[in-house]
Amino acid sequence: MKKFVKILLIVVSGLIAAELAGSFFLMRFAIGRKDAGVPEPLYEISEEVRERVYRNTEELAAKTSEWLKTLDIEQVGITAPDGILLCADCADNGGKDWVILLHGYTRTRAKVYNYGRFYAGHGYSLLMPDMRGHGASGGDYVGMGVLDRKDVVCWAEMIRARCPDARIVIHGVSMGAASAMTAAAEELPDNVRAVVEDCGYTSVPDIFGDVMRNFAHVPEFPLLYTSSAAAKLFAGYFFGEVTPLDCVKRAKVPIMFIHGSGDGFVRPEMVYRLYEACTSEKSLLIAEGAAHGQAMYIDPEGYFAKVFEFVDRYTADGEGEADDDGR
Repeated sequence: MKKFVKILLIVVSGLIAAELAGSFFLMRFAIGRKDAGVPEPLYEISEEVRERVYRNTEELAAKTSEWLKTLDIEQVGITAPDGILLCADCADNGGKDWVILLHGYTRTRAKVYNYGRFYAGHGYSLLMPDMRGHGASGGDYVGMGVLDRKDVVCWAEMIRARCPDARIVIHGVSMGAASAMTAAAEELPDNVRAVVEDCGYTSVPDIFGDVMRNFAHVPEFPLLYTSSAAAKLFAGYFFGEVTPLDCVKRAKVPIMFIHGSGDGFVRPEMVYRLYEACTSEKSLLIAEGAAHGQAMYIDPEGYFAKVFEFVDRYTADGEGEADDDGR
């Protein structure tokens, strides 16, 4: 009997050690610093959509490359509330309208240059940060929108200090969208007039759970929960302690929600939950056929026509009113 108990204790101890090691590995893999990007996922989209996105991407890249040669970019930095040094590209045209452009997971500020060109053409000054744990910004861990919300507030305050009359739009894609939504519930400067979120997720547990089930083919219990505990210990946050879904219920600024109907990474169902939960003025744009992060690339001109139709209501000297249905 004693031998059996001893063996049982060894087995249980081994399982616990394996679980702890697996939790730490998953946490580091998921939110450890991302100094290099990863290849774009292959999405199951129609050949017509794929060709259109490829064609538009190539055309945008060429135009943006030429535009960047004419752009006067200043490197700026701030210190986040937890002491992390964050870096950004700043293109100040001297006007009042500003946009903070937030890139997605494993990307850098270069990923939003295409968006910046359209905003610049609409008269906006640009602030394009590297998110914490990415690119030139500091941080050993990715914030996933949980930590980044306070970083976004700091960026907005930096713009206000630079331009007291600034009218600021926050536009984020994927993780950047999650960061924009969580920031919308913070004490933002009054200068922030609107948020545009493109393919953001409802919560970190929701998106990580989907990835574990659908891509890694492992059950989320118990690893997701023990990894969240490891994240709290090492990165300073539980995965679910702040969620975009909860934050849009307390949003202090209007939000435009954008999602691709063919998004196989962040399920389109999430955007409807976010839209319905939002209590501020809002708008919803579904890009038919677009995969994750492709809403702009499937129809750039149409995308920004809708974006500017929304944000212009709130950045004009006399703020406009939303339609009766909020769209």
